Amino acid sequence: MAQPRLTDFFARRRPGLRAVPPRVKQAWRTPSPAKPAAGAPARTPGSSRKRARPPAEPARDHPAPPARRRLRLPADAVSGPTAPPAPAALAVPADTSAPADATAPAVLAVPGSPEQASLSAGLQPCLATPEKKTSSKVTFSELKSCLQRARELGTRAQELRASAQRKDAGEPSVLEDQGHPAGPCGEKAPAYQRFHALAQPGPPGLVLPYKYQVLAEMFRSMDAIVGLLYNRSETVTFAKVKQGVQDMMHKCFEERNVGQIRAVYPTSYRFRQERNIPTFKDGVKRSDYQLTIEPLLDHEAGSSAPQLTASKLLQRRRLFSQNLVKRVLEHHSAFLASLNPPVVVPEDQLTRWHPRFNVDSVPDIEPAELPQPPTVEKPATAQEVLARARGLLSPRMEKALSDLAQRTAKPSSPGSPGSDPPATPPANPPAALKGVSQDLLERIRCKEARKQLAQMTRRPEQEQRLQRLERLPELARVLRSIFVSERKPALPMDVACSRLLGSYPVALSPGEMEKHVQLLSELLPDWLSLHRVRADTYIKLDKAADLAGVLTRLACLARAEAVL
Repeated sequence: MAQPRLTDFFARRRPGLRAVPPRVKQAWRTPSPAKPAAGAPARTPGSSRKRARPPAEPARDHPAPPARRRLRLPADAVSGPTAPPAPAALAVPADTSAPADATAPAVLAVPGSPEQASLSAGLQPCLATPEKKTSSKVTFSELKSCLQRARELGTRAQELRASAQRKDAGEPSVLEDQGHPAGPCGEKAPAYQRFHALAQPGPPGLVLPYKYQVLAEMFRSMDAIVGLLYNRSETVTFAKVKQGVQDMMHKCFEERNVGQIRAVYPTSYRFRQERNIPTFKDGVKRSDYQLTIEPLLDHEAGSSAPQLTASKLLQRRRLFSQNLVKRVLEHHSAFLASLNPPVVVPEDQLTRWHPRFNVDSVPDIEPAELPQPPTVEKPATAQEVLARARGLLSPRMEKALSDLAQRTAKPSSPGSPGSDPPATPPANPPAALKGVSQDLLERIRCKEARKQLAQMTRRPEQEQRLQRLERLPELARVLRSIFVSERKPALPMDVACSRLLGSYPVALSPGEMEKHVQLLSELLPDWLSLHRVRADTYIKLDKAADLAGVLTRLACLARAEAVL
């Protein structure tokens, strides 16, 4: 008796399916979508878990639709704002229930044109069923959205073309008419230049503006190149220095920058216009005048010729930076004098700029005049020719030249006398301060001026002490909680500092935390005391004291220190 197979069990459980005889290879072939397979049994609706596929019944006059159907997107996805512009010819997606002719690509027709009439006439037989009507409506909505998008793009292209034509003609563009300057001259400086002083690392101090720092770097590069050429007894020209500075800084270096350097540091170089200098360039003739640069150095005793050494380069660079700071100090003093009330700070006590002084808005340095090549006078008008040729020509020729000069000369209109500018009206107080006493406003302004003066003249040591005073209230609260949790009358210094480092949110070193504890014991000796026992230091805290009163005293001390 043969052993039953597992596949025979499933064949018996599923009615309508016929068990395949064992070890018999059957020839399979793909059934046609138009008619079912010849030997395939008919399935009942409830005989399988899978959904039954309805048989395809193609029309008599048309061939069967393709087995692979096209993916059709919904109308809202096509008509979105990010849809691409509609091309000249669009393919209408085919419907599975439509005949084969409906799957052919249709040409996009503009409403009201003969193409639309022919298209609607061709689609009338296909709009008989409701499903086909829905499909045609979706298609027309897609086409309508594509047309609208195409019109918008066309309008935008016309605007851009018109603005380009106006720009070529020299007229202001639409953006300029709206108040947005177009071009490098009307644009604002980038943010890394306008707020350069605020982005400097380290403690605040007398930071130079960005353009002044660029000029200082130009002077350093120029001094290095001039020293290199001067030490080997080579004539230093502006063309050589310009190329070297631009290669070092990757910035444009012009004669205007040389004039600024001369205005800041007048005793740094001697400038002359010389010719007959070999340049070995095709564009520069030997007879042309060139700007030569010579460093001014102190002649040392015992040396044949002065050299621009590294120590002298550092000294000259330091002097240049000091001169730049002095120029910024002049603008800062003018700003302090314009305040209400005015603030006067000695320059030797100033450690930082005023908080409201915009360092990067300092005006540029006016370039000093450089020697110019001598100009050869050439007569340009008839009067100049007559003045030079007077006495060499005949009286009749002189009279003719004078008549010609009088006819060609244009009467110069006298300049209109300059009128004095109208006096600026006094600034009105803001609407928020109306009704406020002027005495109160003056007291507030004086207090703010004293605070800003103390901030500008504060030393780095005072600034560090003030930062410690600001941290003391929080440290005092954490330290008292540590003593309460430990339940001990005294704690070693290292243990207390390690607990404070673990609880305080700011990352500090153990030595810095110990300095905070020592400062706390100096300010409040009745609340916190330090005791030296052999080689260790112990902290003793009065846990019975009111913590709120201790924090208030520390805050008052910090405020008093900030005003001083």
